[in-house]
Amino acid sequence: MLSRVAENLYWVARYIERAENTARLINVNANLLLDLPKTVAFGWNPLIEITGSEALFHELYDEANERNVIKFLTGDANNPGSIMSALQSARENVRTMRDFLPREAWEQLNELYLMARTQLSSALSKHKRYDYLRSIIAGTQQMIGIFASTITHDHGYDFLRLGRYLERADMTTRIIDVRSADLIADHGDLTPFYNIQWMSVLRSMSAYQMYRRQTQGPVRRVDVLRFLFQDRQFARSIYYCLFHAEAFLRHLPRNETPLQHLMQLQRIVSEADLYQLKQQDLHDFIDELQRELAIIHDQITATYFAVAAPDKTTTERTSALQA
Repeated sequence: MLSRVAENLYWVARYIERAENTARLINVNANLLLDLPKTVAFGWNPLIEITGSEALFHELYDEANERNVIKFLTGDANNPGSIMSALQSARENVRTMRDFLPREAWEQLNELYLMARTQLSSALSKHKRYDYLRSIIAGTQQMIGIFASTITHDHGYDFLRLGRYLERADMTTRIIDVRSADLIADHGDLTPFYNIQWMSVLRSMSAYQMYRRQTQGPVRRVDVLRFLFQDRQFARSIYYCLFHAEAFLRHLPRNETPLQHLMQLQRIVSEADLYQLKQQDLHDFIDELQRELAIIHDQITATYFAVAAPDKTTTERTSALQA
C-alpha cells in the first residue's frame, strides 16, 4: 500500500471521529442547559481550553461567550478543529482517493458535508442546536457503518480503524475533562445537582443506558470515571479504544515502537486508582493521557507516513493535536 493512501485513510478516520466527538463535546453543555436550573450561568471558555485552542480563539474573538465559542467549534474555517473544518478535510482526503474507496463512502460524506454547511446557522440557535448536532453525529456514524461493511479489511482498513480509535480515545478524555472544568460559573448552592454534570457527560456519549446496565446503580462520579476509563466492553471507553487500536496496529509491519508505547498507555489507564483522583488530579491525569496519545501518533507518523510529504490538512490537524 502507498504511504500516501495509508496516511489519507488514517486521517479520514480521525477527521470524521473528531467531527462527531466535537458535536458530542458541545452537547455536554446542551444537556446541562436542559437539566440544571435556569438561574445557573455557564462558563464557555473551558470548552476552548479543553480542545487546546485558547491562543487561536483569542486571536479571533474578544470574548468567550456562548455564541463565539459555538461558532468557533462548529463552523469557523480558521479553526482546523471545528466540525466544518474536520468534515471538509475528510471530504478532501476521500476525494483524492475515490478510486480506492467505495462510491457510497464519497456520496455519504459529501452529503454530510453539504448538510452541515447549509444548516450551519442552526448551531447558533439554542432551539435548533441539539437537532443539528444530532444530525452530525448520525451522519458520521453512517460513515463508520459504510466503511465497515463495504471496504476490504486489509491494511488500509487497519489504518482507518487505528486512526478512529486513537482519535476517539483522545476526544473521550476531552469530553470527560468538561466535567473537571468549572463549567458552572455562578453555581451558588448546587449540591443537589452535583451528579447531573456526570449524567450529561454520559448522555453526550450515548453511554447513559449502558452505564446503568453495567453498574445497576445511580450516577456517581467514581463509577462514571471507572466506566468511561476502564470498561472492557463499552465502545467509547478509553481502555476499549486503546485495546482495539493495539489490535489493528498489530496487523501492520514495523510496529514495535508505537505498539510498545500503546501497551504501556493501556496499563496506565487500567491501573489508575480513580477513587483517589480529585478534580485537579483528574485534569492532570487527562493531560498526561493526551500527551501520550500525541506521542503514539507521532510514532505512527514517523513509522508509516514520514516518507510522504504531508498535505495541508494533515499539517493543520497535527498542529491542532499537538496544541
